[in-house]
Amino acid sequence: MHFNSPLPRKKARIEIIPLIDVMFFLLAAFMMVSLTLQKAQTIKMNLPTAVAAQKDFKPEIFNIGVDKLGDLYVGKERILLADMRGMLTNRLAGNTNLAVYITGDKLATHGRVIEVLDLVHRSGVQKVSFAIEPVNE
Repeated sequence: MHFNSPLPRKKARIEIIPLIDVMFFLLAAFMMVSLTLQKAQTIKMNLPTAVAAQKDFKPEIFNIGVDKLGDLYVGKERILLADMRGMLTNRLAGNTNLAVYITGDKLATHGRVIEVLDLVHRSGVQKVSFAIEPVNE
């Protein structure tokens, strides 16, 4: 004997909305991880601190590092001051809106950082900034 139920029978269906949510979360996570990997391309510096500092790192920015001994680095590659002007003019030819960050160690001499700043200005770069660390309160 067959009994009919007063409740209608529900068909099984696959919900796709939770799957989309998970995929957007994974996309955002991978984007955040890829942004932090860009910092690994520069040498470790002991930066001076400032209260008004904000963290800002963009891969299209030309980073010049001056360590405590006065050696210059572009990324992790050590470079001479004489070679840097050619490198800057080549990058400036490809991107006329090139921004340069000068990252100087706390113990780097003021004169060496000013030499780099002067070279950057003589190369024709208009956007120059100094990288500093925000103060942790």
